[in-house]
This record gives sequence, C-alpha cells and structure tokens, in this order.
Amino acid sequence: MHLVTAEEMREMDRQTIESFGLPGRVLMENAGRGAARILMRTFPELSSGRGAVIAGRGNNGGDGFVIARYLANAGIPVTVYLLSAKDRLTGNALKNFRLLEACELKIREITDDNQFQNVKTEMAHHPFFVDAILGTGLNSDVRGVFRTIIDFINELSRNTGRPVFSVDIPSGLNADTGMPWGTCIRAAATATFAFPKIGHLMLPGAEYTGRLHVVDIGIPPHIVKNVPPRHHLTTEKIIKTLIRPRPVDLHKGATGHVLVIAGSPGKTGAAALTSMAALRSGAGLVTLGIPRTLNPMLEPMVPEVMTCVLPETSAAAHTEAAAQPILELAQGKKCLALGPGMGTDAPTKALVRLLVQHCPVPMVIDADGINCLADNPAILNQKKADIILTPHPGEMARLLACTPNAIQENRLDAAKQFAADHDVFVVLKGARTLIAGPDGHTFVNPTGNPGMASGGMGDVLTGMVAGYLAQGYPPAVAARLAVYVHGRAADQAAESKGPYGYIASEVATAIPQAVRVLTGQNGFASPHVFEPVQTELL
Repeated sequence: MHLVTAEEMREMDRQTIESFGLPGRVLMENAGRGAARILMRTFPELSSGRGAVIAGRGNNGGDGFVIARYLANAGIPVTVYLLSAKDRLTGNALKNFRLLEACELKIREITDDNQFQNVKTEMAHHPFFVDAILGTGLNSDVRGVFRTIIDFINELSRNTGRPVFSVDIPSGLNADTGMPWGTCIRAAATATFAFPKIGHLMLPGAEYTGRLHVVDIGIPPHIVKNVPPRHHLTTEKIIKTLIRPRPVDLHKGATGHVLVIAGSPGKTGAAALTSMAALRSGAGLVTLGIPRTLNPMLEPMVPEVMTCVLPETSAAAHTEAAAQPILELAQGKKCLALGPGMGTDAPTKALVRLLVQHCPVPMVIDADGINCLADNPAILNQKKADIILTPHPGEMARLLACTPNAIQENRLDAAKQFAADHDVFVVLKGARTLIAGPDGHTFVNPTGNPGMASGGMGDVLTGMVAGYLAQGYPPAVAARLAVYVHGRAADQAAESKGPYGYIASEVATAIPQAVRVLTGQNGFASPHVFEPVQTELL
C-alpha cells in the first residue's frame, strides 16, 4: 500500500487539476462528502447531537465546510467555528463557505484568544468535534489561538470522552515524520484523502491519528504513476503474496545454508538465538562460527546447528586471524549473519571490516557488528555483495554520529539517507520498523508490540533475515518478510502468554506458526496488527 509525503500529495492534486482537468472544487467536494460519510458511519450516535466543525481558512478548512454542509443535510445541527476573519478566505474554501452562509448554518468567527473566550463555553457543550484547522502544509510549530483551541479540544475530549474527527490529518501533525508541531489534535478517527500520509503510520503520529480511513477523491491512476510514491505500508495481503510455496520434493540443500559469526564470552545466547531463528525461518542448514573456547558450551544449546571453531583472542573473542577461515567457510553459503554478541574489541573490529570488504555472499550485520563499523561506516561502500544492516536507534545514532533522540525525531530520513549514501539496506528497528533500500523505496512495518522490548529480540530478527536470504529471497523482500513475520510471531506470543514477559526464544519458536497463519492454514488474526486503512469509494 502506498504512503505519500505532503509534497507528493500536493503534486498529485496539482496535476489532477491542471493537466487532467478535474477542478479543485470537485476534489474538495469529493473529499468532504467522503469524510462526512465516514464520520456518520463511524459515530452513528452523533446523529442526535450538535456537532462543532472547527476550521482554518485554508483548503483543510474548505474540506470542513463541505463536511458541515453534508452533516446539516443529514439533519445534524452544526456550528462552524472559523479560526479566521471570513474576509480572508480565498479560492475553493471561500466558495464552500458561501454555501454555508446560504444554508444559514451557525457560524462563529474566532481570530484571537479574546474571541475564543467568548465562545468557549458554547463550544464545550458540543458532543463531537470535526478538526479541519490545519492540513498537511504546516511546517512550523502551532502558535496563538490555534494552539489554544487544539489544547482545549484535547483536554475536553480527554476529560469527557467526546470524540474528535480529523480531516486529512490531525491538526499540528507533521505529515512526513509523524511528530507533532509543538501540539497536535488527538483524534479518535481521521479521514485522509487519496493515500495515507507517512505521518499517519509513524509513531507517535499513529496515536494522534486514531482509526485511519482513506477517501478516494478521484486522483487518476496515471497521475499516481507520474508522481510514483516511494514509501509503502507492508500489509498482510502483500506478505501473503511474497511467501513462496514449497514444492513437495524440496530438500535441505535447496533451502539455503546460513553462516553465522556471532557470540563472545557472556553473550553466547545471541549466537544461539540468531542460529535457531534462521532455521525457524526455513533455512535448510546453519553453520555457526565461534571462538574455539565457546564451542563446548554452544554445541548443546543449538543441536540442529553445525559449529565451526575459529581462532580467538586471549579473551576468547573473535579476531582478524579468523577472516580467512570465515571467507573459506562462506564458499557455498547463501548469506552471512554477522555481529550478535561479538563484542567490539579491536581485533573484532578488524575482523568485521575485513569481512565487509571481502565477503562474497550477502551479509546481515547487527548489534556489535554495526558498532564495529561506527567509526568508519564508509567502509560499507567497499562491499563485495549486498548488505542489510539491522540497527536499533542507538546503533543508528552511532553510525550517523548523532544522538538517539535525533534519530527518533526523523527515523525515515535517517534510514533513507544512510541506505542511499552507502548503497545498503537499512532495517531501523523500533515501533513501526522501517526497511529502507538504496533505491529510495522505504517500507513501514505494522506488526509487533511493546512486549518485544526485551533482550534477544534483535538476534532473532537477524537470524530471520538471514534465513529468508538463504532461501533465495532478494534483500528487500527478505527484510520485509522477516520484520513482518517477526512482529507477527511476537503478536501471537502476546496473545497467548500476555502483553509482556514472553522472551525472544519464545518468539523464535512461534515463527512457524506465524507463517502457517499467513499462508492461510487457519483463521488466527492478531489484535495487535495495525491494518489502518479503509477505502471509501464515492
């Protein structure tokens, strides 16, 4: 499913109006009519109460005027609160405002805090609110009377439970990042137009958006092709089409051999989890390369995994002396999973760099493998084969020499820019994990839940990505499958065991069941999966 930026949506609107010839007023009518239908269908109990449409003077307000007219036509009393002097309205917003005046709807103009105080008590008595204040064009913090009213509506809704319905995007939300511009409406539901915006799906934007609906306003398909979206939501429907059926005569040699280089004293569990997750994801064979000293303790932990002892440092850590044996081991393998629990000693860093430069098969690099590259990420451009990095925000911050907060404020740009600069795939983990490719396409993953905030989950994901690579899936597909199924397996663990307290090994164990569900062999549906979009056809 396509997601768009604010600029992409504006360009689609412009081309639809100017080159296709569909007037902007028709687009606004389609938008307002579709949103009004969704509002009345979503909150049928509101038909017995008076609604408040709170509108700015731009096109978002114009959409609100159309909604007000359709609510009035349905017999629902409406008061329109215009956060502007009406003589400042222009274009299609002005045309639709004049229709409200002709329909003799109740209208209040609010241009400053003093005027708001005069109508505050009246506004507070409405049982529901339509937020048509600020649209996707906002590019600075909300100020003045807009901020006062947004904060007032949020407090009223929080204290009374009265629903707020946002038009296109909750006022104050950055359409491209999902971050509030200082303050933001908290909607129970939002009707957006043509396509979901990235900010609707990213956190915290999804929490402000509420239930998301999409209204088809008539953008022609050829216009969409002219402005091709480069951001996408991974849905269950898409994942089902990506999972390949297995022929009945399949054997382990045809499902791929994964080489895992991981583990150090005190972190053998990371190596075990990565290896087992690769098998649970469907890889036929896994070989785990580990420092010699660790072999006796790891072999019993992973009985289905082959092990290979490697040269080690005096501290039983990985060393650059193991580079040549590992490169020889990589011959005939489908991929190399590198990093979980390796540590970051100088000899280990040297090994990681040598493998990046010389490994002939695709690599999945996670955890300490990423940390070993943090002081010289440019070495990634010397790779011999595709590389998928799976950082959490802290590891991403080390790669970009910034803070985790800076990453979280604009996760999308961080992942996209690094992927493009270094010609790699980036899986930026966290709520709404992102998969960014070097071609500029980015995928937002909806599965997973807060119970995954525990040790070892990333090791499982690393093994899963490697497992799908070994089976012959292209890197972008392998990453999308692994991230979606990983979250889905955790959702099933949360469903059966509780919202938290389940552990990484239990998620790894749940992988086959998650795949069985996705391939249609039973009817399980996780309540945690965020499938937000319903299309309203006109």
